[in-house]
Amino acid sequence: MTETPGDDRRLPPALADVARIEFDYADGDGIDFEPYAAFDSAEETTHWLRQWTGNPEADGSAYRVFGQDGAGGLAALWYGRPGRPLAEQPVVYVGSEGECDVVAANLSDFLWLLADGMGPAEADEERAEHPDPELTALAERHATTPRRPAADIVREARAAFPAFAEDLWALCR
Repeated sequence: MTETPGDDRRLPPALADVARIEFDYADGDGIDFEPYAAFDSAEETTHWLRQWTGNPEADGSAYRVFGQDGAGGLAALWYGRPGRPLAEQPVVYVGSEGECDVVAANLSDFLWLLADGMGPAEADEERAEHPDPELTALAERHATTPRRPAADIVREARAAFPAFAEDLWALCR
């Protein structure tokens, strides 16, 4: 079960720095990600989750949505670790076409994913890493975990939270 956190909607400093970066999609070779300057409101998040699941009872309080891809898929921090700080919560991606999964075990690992040229939407793709100097510098400033290849970050996160997608789909009616 997930913890229902308080309504803290302040971006952690690392995400505030990410929000100031303009991501280049580069005709599919870049990162398809548009970070937000603030988390979506509790009302917006619950509305989105109800629309995505088709469940009018779904509660979005366990999510902090902080960005989207060009097709409308959302990136969020998910309170999957009860009692832990927001920056230690997993980063999840819920796509506009029904795809959903954990992409990083915490915000620090998400920064390394970005540094290697992968956004939330690209986490499932088998593609070469394209390190980005600006995002690498950002990760070096904020990350609390060691740098690892993007594929390892994604694999480790999914192993740590194997039921996320199944549990989210269970909300669907």
